[in-house]
Amino acid sequence: MSSPLPSPRFDHFYRYDELTALLFAYAEARPNLVSVRAIGKSYEGRDIWVVVVTNLASGMDIDKPAMWIDGNIHAAELTASTTCLYYLHQLLTQHGGTSAEAQQINRLLDTRTLYLVPRLNPDGAELALADRPRHIRSSTRPYPYTEQPVDGLTVEDVDGDGRILTMRVPDPHGGYKKHAGDPRLMVPREPGEHGGEYFRLMPEGFIKHHDGLTVKLNPDREGLDLNRNFPGEWRQEFQQLGAGPYPTSEPEVRAMVEFITSHPNIGAAVSFHTHSGVILRPCGTRSDKDMTPEDLWLFQQFSALGEKHTGYPAVSIYEEFRYHPKDVITGTQDWVYEHLGALFWVVELWSPNKEAGVEGYKWIDWFREHPVEDDLKLLRWSDEKCGGQAYVAWTPFQHPQLGAVEIGGWDKMNYWRNPPPALREREAARFPAWMTQIAMSLPKLELIRTEVRALGPDMWRVRMAVANAGYLPAYVTQRALERKTVRGVIFELHMPSGDPAISLVSGKERMEGPQLEGHAPRQSQQAFLPSKQPTGDRAVAEWVVRAPVGTRLTLSASAERAGVVRTEVVLD
Repeated sequence: MSSPLPSPRFDHFYRYDELTALLFAYAEARPNLVSVRAIGKSYEGRDIWVVVVTNLASGMDIDKPAMWIDGNIHAAELTASTTCLYYLHQLLTQHGGTSAEAQQINRLLDTRTLYLVPRLNPDGAELALADRPRHIRSSTRPYPYTEQPVDGLTVEDVDGDGRILTMRVPDPHGGYKKHAGDPRLMVPREPGEHGGEYFRLMPEGFIKHHDGLTVKLNPDREGLDLNRNFPGEWRQEFQQLGAGPYPTSEPEVRAMVEFITSHPNIGAAVSFHTHSGVILRPCGTRSDKDMTPEDLWLFQQFSALGEKHTGYPAVSIYEEFRYHPKDVITGTQDWVYEHLGALFWVVELWSPNKEAGVEGYKWIDWFREHPVEDDLKLLRWSDEKCGGQAYVAWTPFQHPQLGAVEIGGWDKMNYWRNPPPALREREAARFPAWMTQIAMSLPKLELIRTEVRALGPDMWRVRMAVANAGYLPAYVTQRALERKTVRGVIFELHMPSGDPAISLVSGKERMEGPQLEGHAPRQSQQAFLPSKQPTGDRAVAEWVVRAPVGTRLTLSASAERAGVVRTEVVLD
């Protein structure tokens, strides 16, 4: 007998051991729908879990078209893990129901597979959730050097309150001052301004070998960015920080790459990050005008569905989300789409700006410069909606190196990188419907019919006809065709072996057929020229076999991203 479904808390960030226990509790509760597998180990030796969700009664996971969903590749972006867990929970609580939404989930798990990795980077997340946390970018492996810093400021929690905030130090040469209307808020000095009370701001942390005058901020000793370690457009450290010594050098990335390449049924993927409240689509390395037009249109179409379902705007990474106009950002999207030709989106969960009523800002430019009115809106949001905890009041602290300082300011981990506990489930709840619609649009191979016709007393013509019942073509994107990462539908005939009375007269045991289109219209009905392939979703294989009456033959057809169908015919 299966166990009852777990009742997770979506306002709580799970540490590794309790997350592991929760995932296996789901598998124990729904063994017909859920299995948990390790896809590899992290730098520190933790298993990286993938949750495989599909109805085993209708076939194995690898035989169905599939979607990959991951989160928490970046250490402190913990809401990404929550969002994956929320989708898993929704799938299992809805499955078996009779509502329209439940019936969609029933069909999803009958016909598709979902591979969910709630936490791709367990080591970094564990450090972010430690009693005295550190918020690094990704893996805990020291990189590019292993040495501990011998001087300078290392960012960490110095007062033991579990938060990493900002230190302000009175200094006539400081670049900040108190806002006239609200002295809690620190604002930049005006150009040429003198004669006021000024402060120097620096991250909370301890300083080694302080000379009493200068402070050097140490980069994280763990300098990797796992999202820059993928093979697509990988570049060395001098061009892209944190990329690692070579593509897939890091075990977490290698585990994902090896899993996806060994599961060619994956036709789409979503990777959850934080923060900005935006859906990001390819490309990361080139403009829309340089993309394959058919793929651009496809991404725009499904991104618009994402906007409709989630309320998040969807933008091009290259066009609107580069960290610097001269920078080119690579990541998972440049491997999953550019190399494999699968659909891919990055979702940056959560926008404190939007919560505070800040609208119409540019995603990246805002962090470089913005009006003080935006800060005042955010401060009011902290006071009115967050109990004054998003912006922490400045508190005196006797720093062992700097002397008298104050610690306070924005709690970026708990209110910027991630939403406050009460809002985490709300953010996660935006996404299941969109992800389900993507997965249900994947190609799906189905058997139309088989035919057996006698050509003589022991000669038979055998035909097998299949169709792609999905919205998307079996190859998913034009990029996949360009990169030759997908084959046409593969037909196979399996005959009893060792019987000299049975032989194949024409056709081959294995034959590659055409690429199958989906039922997505390529043009409107008002287009000048009609479609050249009104039945481009169908394919037929034919064999001539010599065999006695009553012989049983097994036929199969497979399209890597559309699944597998198998059937048996009797020669009579």
